[in-house]
Order: sequence, then C-alpha cells, then structure tokens
Amino acid sequence: MNIREEQEMWEEQYLSPYATLSKNSVGRDVEEPQCDMRTVYQRDRDRIIHCKSFRRLKHKTQVFLAPEGDHYRTRLTHTLEVSQIARSISRALRLNEDLTEAIALGHDLGHTPYGHAGEAALNAALIADGFENGFKHYEQSLRVVEKLEKDGRGLNLTREVRDGIVNHGTKMNPSTMEGKVVRLSDKIAYINHDIDDAIRAHIMSESDIPKEYTDILGHSTTERLDTLIHDVINNSRGKADIIMSDEKYNCMRSLREYMFMSVYTNPTAKSEEVKAKKLLRELYEYYKEHIEALPESCFTQIWEKNEPVNLVVCDYIAGMSDQYVVHKFEEIFVPRSWTYKE
Repeated sequence: MNIREEQEMWEEQYLSPYATLSKNSVGRDVEEPQCDMRTVYQRDRDRIIHCKSFRRLKHKTQVFLAPEGDHYRTRLTHTLEVSQIARSISRALRLNEDLTEAIALGHDLGHTPYGHAGEAALNAALIADGFENGFKHYEQSLRVVEKLEKDGRGLNLTREVRDGIVNHGTKMNPSTMEGKVVRLSDKIAYINHDIDDAIRAHIMSESDIPKEYTDILGHSTTERLDTLIHDVINNSRGKADIIMSDEKYNCMRSLREYMFMSVYTNPTAKSEEVKAKKLLRELYEYYKEHIEALPESCFTQIWEKNEPVNLVVCDYIAGMSDQYVVHKFEEIFVPRSWTYKE
C-alpha cells in the first residue's frame, strides 16, 4: 500500500459521512495515472499554487487601488485568508481539507486587475459588443484552469475543484460540502478584511460601525471572525449543509450592505476607479483592432480553437497585474521622447 492509498484509507475512517472522499472523485477530463504519494485533491492544490495565474494575484487589487502602504490586502492575500478560514471550518467539521484548500486557492484565479472595477469594465465592453453573458470573474477562473493555463492545455483539475471554483460566485450551490464552505468563507473573509483595510486607510473607524452589528458580531476584526466561524461550525455539525444561524447570517448581510454604502462606494476609496476602467476599456478596444499586438499564445486560441477575438482579448487583459496594465497603456498610448542623431 502506497502513501496515497494510506491517506485515502485514513479519510474513509476519520472524515465525516458528508465529506468528499478523494478516492470517490468523479475525476479529470483527461485521465492520468494516480500519484503514489498525493491524493487527487492534493495534486490539484499543488497545480494551482504553482500556476502563473496564482502568482499574478499578488499584484492585483482587492478593494483599494494603488494604496500607499505595505499592509493592504491584495487579491493574493484575500485568497490566502479565504483558504485559512475555509480550512479551519472544514477541519472542525471533519470535511476534506485538501479539497477545501484547492477550491479556495483557485476561486479567484480569473479575477481582473483593479478588482471589481476591472471586472465591471470588461463586462461592459463585452456586453456592448453583443456578448450577452458579459464577463464574470468566477466564470473566468474556471476558464483559466480549464483552457488558459499551461499554454492552453489547462490544469486538468478534478470535477469537484472546478465545481467549487465556478460556483463560489453563482446562484448555484457547489455540489460538495467543501465547496459550500469556501463560498461562505469568501464572504466572511472579504467583509472583515475590508473593514480592517478601511480603518487602516482612515475611511472609517471601528466606532463608526453601528452598534446593532458590533453587539452581535464583535467589536474588532478578530472578534467578528471568531464569531462567524464558530457560528458556521456550530450550526453545520452533523448536517448535510453549511449554514449559519439566522441572527448571525442576517447581521453579516446587513454589515455587507453597510460596507457598500461606507466603503465600496466611498469617493475617497474609489476615486481612481474611473481611471482604471478607462485604461482597461482603451486596451480592450486597441487589442480588438490590433490582434497582431497580442501575445503568440492568443493566436492559438483565435486560429486553432476558433475563440472569438473579444474573449481572447479579455483573457489577456484579465490576466494582467495592475502594474502591467499601466505599462502596456504607456507603451501603446503615451508618446516617447526621442533625440535626432546626425
């Protein structure tokens, strides 16, 4: 018996009846020989961590565009915080922690530069060109792992991981308990770390949060995280679903609405978003008309896979970091000085 088989046996003996066992995975679209050491979900996690899209998350905006300071969240640190929360919940509920971690680490691989401002810009661009479905970051995350990574070959992840990635943002529930954990952990993470970043940016203070929320959830980021994570665990134990108490869930939703009014639409925090959207829209229109300026990998999608130019352009722009957007914009649109030489 090899190490992977020992791990699969351990899962069968000790995980919850509601957990997704590695040996019961539906599998990959392209069959592969099993690893002798790692389960299928451990392999998926490793593939995500080592892919280029994951590394680029460190230079993509979470909420605050180009903040001055080293301690604001990026899309990468958000991903890691989601993973930590989701793993804590899964471990307490005896679910498959490896599957949970793989979904959490991959859930935002398709997110755009400049956060949701970038997503809105590409969505508007596609809809204006007749693509009714527009651009959604969770669908793009699935596209990244299935079609774009590894020079168009994709990561060949298991069905359960891909299901969790795409359904973290849809109206559909993930098909696994682990996917449901990630879906809820994403909300818990961003509400609380966005409050922390907003306080750091002096956009709000802890005392600004209405007492009706702090009395229920806590008076600090640490207290709120502890309250929400415990609530998920206590209300989901022994059940075939991931749920919260009505009191805590409704309070979290109300706090999210408060954040939209106070932070997400705050003119100080979002003052640069109009510029960011313009940058992306200008790049989109340029590459659409100058496909020869796209990387060589894009030609494979256009000519060999018959992908619409508009979607391929969105693939390229969505994969950019915030800094690379500025670099390409300056390269294309900003005149360079030159000196005449005899």
